[in-house]
Amino acid sequence: MAVATLLQGLPPIAGRGARLLLLGSFPGVASLDAQQYYAHPRNHFWPILSALWGVELMPMVYRTRVAELERRGLALWDVYAACRREGSLDSAIEDAAANDLAALVARLPALRAIAHNGGESARAMRLTRALGLPVHRLPSTSPANASWSFERKLAAWRAVFDAAGVSA
Repeated sequence: MAVATLLQGLPPIAGRGARLLLLGSFPGVASLDAQQYYAHPRNHFWPILSALWGVELMPMVYRTRVAELERRGLALWDVYAACRREGSLDSAIEDAAANDLAALVARLPALRAIAHNGGESARAMRLTRALGLPVHRLPSTSPANASWSFERKLAAWRAVFDAAGVSA
Protein backbone atom coordinates (compact mmCIF):
# COMPACT_ATOMS: atom_id res chain seq x y z
CA MET A 1 0.00 0.00 0.00
CA ALA A 2 1.39 3.40 -1.01
CA VAL A 3 1.93 6.09 1.60
CA ALA A 4 -0.30 9.13 1.14
CA THR A 5 1.36 12.32 -0.06
CA LEU A 6 2.10 14.98 2.55
CA LEU A 7 -0.61 17.62 2.23
CA GLN A 8 -0.19 21.29 3.20
CA GLY A 9 -3.06 23.23 4.76
CA LEU A 10 -4.32 26.72 4.05
CA PRO A 11 -3.04 29.98 5.57
CA PRO A 12 -5.09 31.57 8.35
CA ILE A 13 -7.78 34.14 7.72
CA ALA A 14 -7.26 36.50 10.62
CA GLY A 15 -7.82 40.24 10.67
CA ARG A 16 -6.44 42.17 13.65
CA GLY A 17 -10.00 42.77 14.87
CA ALA A 18 -10.79 39.05 15.19
CA ARG A 19 -12.80 38.25 18.32
CA LEU A 20 -13.35 34.53 17.67
CA LEU A 21 -10.84 32.06 16.23
CA LEU A 22 -12.57 29.08 14.64
CA LEU A 23 -10.36 26.04 14.18
CA GLY A 24 -11.07 23.14 11.88
CA SER A 25 -8.91 20.04 11.76
CA PHE A 26 -7.50 20.07 8.21
CA PRO A 27 -9.05 21.08 4.87
CA GLY A 28 -10.84 18.39 2.89
CA VAL A 29 -10.04 17.51 -0.70
CA ALA A 30 -12.52 20.04 -2.15
CA SER A 31 -11.05 22.83 0.00
CA LEU A 32 -7.46 21.97 -0.89
CA ASP A 33 -8.34 21.77 -4.59
CA ALA A 34 -10.12 25.14 -4.48
CA GLN A 35 -7.66 26.68 -1.97
CA GLN A 36 -10.73 27.87 -0.04
CA TYR A 37 -11.98 27.04 3.43
CA TYR A 38 -15.13 24.87 3.54
CA ALA A 39 -15.41 24.44 -0.23
CA HIS A 40 -17.37 21.17 -0.14
CA PRO A 41 -20.90 22.06 -1.37
CA ARG A 42 -22.61 20.00 1.35
CA ASN A 43 -20.60 21.43 4.25
CA HIS A 44 -22.83 23.52 6.51
CA PHE A 45 -20.16 26.13 7.38
CA TRP A 46 -21.19 28.87 4.93
CA PRO A 47 -24.94 28.21 5.31
CA ILE A 48 -24.61 28.43 9.12
CA LEU A 49 -22.79 31.76 8.88
CA SER A 50 -25.39 32.99 6.39
CA ALA A 51 -28.16 32.12 8.85
CA LEU A 52 -26.33 33.67 11.80
CA TRP A 53 -25.54 36.90 10.00
CA GLY A 54 -28.63 37.25 7.82
CA VAL A 55 -26.56 37.55 4.64
CA GLU A 56 -26.33 35.07 1.75
CA LEU A 57 -22.63 34.25 1.60
CA MET A 58 -22.55 31.45 -0.98
CA PRO A 59 -23.30 33.57 -4.07
CA MET A 60 -20.36 35.83 -3.13
CA VAL A 61 -16.93 35.21 -4.60
CA TYR A 62 -14.61 33.67 -2.03
CA ARG A 63 -12.52 36.79 -1.35
CA THR A 64 -15.74 38.70 -0.57
CA ARG A 65 -16.78 35.98 1.90
CA VAL A 66 -13.33 36.22 3.50
CA ALA A 67 -13.69 40.00 3.81
CA GLU A 68 -17.08 39.47 5.48
CA LEU A 69 -15.50 37.11 8.03
CA GLU A 70 -12.81 39.65 8.83
CA ARG A 71 -15.32 42.51 9.02
CA ARG A 72 -17.40 40.56 11.53
CA GLY A 73 -14.43 39.52 13.68
CA LEU A 74 -14.16 35.85 12.76
CA ALA A 75 -10.75 34.25 12.17
CA LEU A 76 -10.31 30.81 10.57
CA TRP A 77 -7.52 28.30 10.64
CA ASP A 78 -6.89 24.63 11.25
CA VAL A 79 -5.27 22.70 14.06
CA TYR A 80 -3.01 20.90 11.58
CA ALA A 81 -0.59 22.58 9.19
CA ALA A 82 0.15 19.39 7.27
CA CYS A 83 -0.73 15.71 7.29
CA ARG A 84 -1.03 12.59 5.19
CA ARG A 85 -4.57 11.57 4.34
CA GLU A 86 -6.44 9.66 1.66
CA GLY A 87 -9.79 11.35 1.05
CA SER A 88 -11.31 13.94 3.39
CA LEU A 89 -12.26 12.07 6.57
CA ASP A 90 -10.61 13.24 9.78
CA SER A 91 -10.28 9.61 10.83
CA ALA A 92 -7.82 9.12 7.95
CA ILE A 93 -5.40 11.86 9.11
CA GLU A 94 -1.89 10.54 9.75
CA ASP A 95 1.46 12.14 10.54
CA ALA A 96 -0.16 15.45 11.41
CA ALA A 97 1.97 18.51 12.15
CA ALA A 98 0.35 21.23 14.26
CA ASN A 99 -0.07 24.85 13.26
CA ASP A 100 1.54 27.47 15.55
CA LEU A 101 -1.71 28.53 17.21
CA ALA A 102 0.07 30.46 19.97
CA ALA A 103 1.80 32.71 17.42
CA LEU A 104 -1.50 33.44 15.67
CA VAL A 105 -3.31 34.18 18.93
CA ALA A 106 -0.50 36.56 19.93
CA ARG A 107 -1.20 38.57 16.74
CA LEU A 108 -4.92 38.96 17.53
CA PRO A 109 -5.27 41.51 20.36
CA ALA A 110 -9.10 41.61 20.28
CA LEU A 111 -9.52 37.82 20.48
CA ARG A 112 -12.15 36.75 23.04
CA ALA A 113 -12.49 33.01 22.43
CA ILE A 114 -11.45 29.96 20.42
CA ALA A 115 -13.92 27.45 19.00
CA HIS A 116 -13.21 24.01 17.55
CA ASN A 117 -15.28 22.88 14.56
CA GLY A 118 -15.77 19.19 15.28
CA GLY A 119 -14.20 16.38 17.24
CA GLU A 120 -10.81 16.04 15.54
CA SER A 121 -10.13 19.75 15.99
CA ALA A 122 -11.33 19.51 19.61
CA ARG A 123 -8.61 16.96 20.33
CA ALA A 124 -6.33 20.03 20.57
CA MET A 125 -8.44 21.67 23.33
CA ARG A 126 -5.76 20.97 25.93
CA LEU A 127 -3.38 23.10 23.86
CA THR A 128 -5.85 25.86 23.05
CA ARG A 129 -7.01 26.15 26.69
CA ALA A 130 -3.38 26.87 27.61
CA LEU A 131 -3.62 30.04 25.48
CA GLY A 132 -5.72 31.68 28.21
CA LEU A 133 -9.01 32.21 26.38
CA PRO A 134 -12.40 30.52 26.66
CA VAL A 135 -12.46 27.45 24.41
CA HIS A 136 -15.61 25.90 22.92
CA ARG A 137 -16.34 22.69 21.04
CA LEU A 138 -18.83 23.12 18.20
CA PRO A 139 -20.57 20.36 16.27
CA SER A 140 -18.83 19.70 12.99
CA THR A 141 -20.25 21.37 9.89
CA SER A 142 -19.00 18.45 7.80
CA PRO A 143 -21.50 16.46 5.75
CA ALA A 144 -20.09 13.42 7.61
CA ASN A 145 -21.76 14.77 10.78
CA ALA A 146 -25.25 13.72 9.77
CA SER A 147 -26.37 12.96 13.34
CA TRP A 148 -26.86 16.71 14.00
CA SER A 149 -29.55 18.54 12.06
CA PHE A 150 -28.77 21.91 10.51
CA GLU A 151 -31.04 23.61 13.09
CA ARG A 152 -29.28 21.92 16.01
CA LYS A 153 -25.85 22.89 14.65
CA LEU A 154 -27.06 26.45 14.10
CA ALA A 155 -28.27 26.77 17.71
CA ALA A 156 -24.94 25.56 19.09
CA TRP A 157 -22.98 27.87 16.81
CA ARG A 158 -25.24 30.84 17.64
CA ALA A 159 -24.54 30.50 21.38
CA VAL A 160 -20.76 30.62 20.87
CA PHE A 161 -20.91 33.42 18.27
CA ASP A 162 -23.16 35.51 20.54
CA ALA A 163 -20.80 35.07 23.49
CA ALA A 164 -17.81 36.14 21.38
CA GLY A 165 -19.59 39.11 19.81
CA VAL A 166 -19.44 37.88 16.22
CA SER A 167 -23.13 37.28 15.56
CA ALA A 168 -25.44 39.54 13.55
